[in-house]
Order: sequence, then structure tokens, then C-alpha cells
Amino acid sequence: MGRRSNPKRRIVMRVLAAFLLVALVGGAWLWWTLQHWTPPETEHPDQGAYVGEADGAVKFRTLGALGASFVYLAASEGDEGKDARFTANYAAAREAGLQVGAVHRFDPCAMADGQSANFVTIVPRGKELLPPAIELDVTAKDCPERVSDAAVESELMTLINQIETHSGKPVILKISPGFEDTYAMASRIERNLWLTRTRLAPTYGGRPWLMWTANDALLSEASDEPIDWVVVQP
Repeated sequence: MGRRSNPKRRIVMRVLAAFLLVALVGGAWLWWTLQHWTPPETEHPDQGAYVGEADGAVKFRTLGALGASFVYLAASEGDEGKDARFTANYAAAREAGLQVGAVHRFDPCAMADGQSANFVTIVPRGKELLPPAIELDVTAKDCPERVSDAAVESELMTLINQIETHSGKPVILKISPGFEDTYAMASRIERNLWLTRTRLAPTYGGRPWLMWTANDALLSEASDEPIDWVVVQP
């Protein structure tokens, strides 16, 4: 004679299965929401994107249709690196009616003179450009030779002055949490801040920010790859 199934056990299993289904559906919904979320325009009317060659062929008119009024383009890195799509992206973004700014990625292992020379050879000087941004993400821990914190700050200040001379506008410091943890530059250099934290407003700069990467992996019709969605402090 077979064992009788326990009615209470069946009920418990059904309840657990229901909870599991709800959790799976809720997790999928949360993932989808995070991948497609941008801040409400009522709170941040000025929104845009940060793109580079890793994002592939971006449709800038589609970005505009999604609510972007500006775009920052990866331009140069260190004293040699150049974004392969900068020139094409610059022309396409301007044609789409977007305001355009350029980003240089700071290399703490390289001297400022070489980095600024790299920037000015690819980024034109023009009043129509937005203030340039310097991306501070890579630290000196992997430099071939030791670079002190004081040397990093000194070369960064020299680079800031050189890029500002070229552009005629104060730079924006795009600082990652890791870089700020290492060097605390947000509190040491008085320039507008561009911080990153998906969904929740960032606070690691220790003072008000001007720009915020609110979603660093936005999925949209504008690109086959996720892009950084950026808002400006109203």
C-alpha cells in the first residue's frame, strides 16, 4: 500500500512554489526596469548620453527622440590613445542637433604635456562645444614606475590648465568612486563634478555635483550596446 501524501505538505510546497514564481517575475521586472530606467524629466529636464567607440554605431537622432539634448564623446586617453569613432560621432551628433562635449581619460602614468597634446590634436576649439570633461578612473597602482599621490595631483592640475587654455572653458571632472577613494580629488580641486551611480543619486563626491551618470548600461534603440545616460543638475 503506497504512502499517503500529506495535505499540509502539499499546501506548503504550493505556497513555496508561488513565492518562487513571484520572486522570479519580480527579479526579471527589476532587471528590465534597471536596464531601461532614466530619471524623470520633471526632476532633471536636461538629459543626454556619454558614448565612445565601444558603443558602436550610435543613432544620435534616436538619442534625441529619447530625450537627449546633449552628448559627451570619448575623445582621447593618456598621451596616445584616441577614440576611433570620435570624428564620425562628432559630425553625426552635430547633424542631429545635439550639443557636444569631449572627454579625455586621464592616465596617471603619463605626463600632462603629452596628454594635452593628444587631446588638442583631435578635439577642435570652438565656442559651440560644451565644457570639456576629464575622466578620472585609472589609478597609479599599475604604473611601470611608482607615481606618488602628489605627482598625480600635480600632473592633473597641469593637464586641467592646458585643456582649459585650449577650450576656453573650465573642465568638468568625471570622477569614479574608486578614483575618489584613492585620491579625494573632488574635495581638492574646485571644478564641477560628474559622478556615477545607477538609479540612486551619488554622494561620494562630498559636495554637489553638476552631472550624474544615472544609468551606466541603458538599453535603447539608439545603440546595439548599452550606453551611459547622463543628467544635469537642474
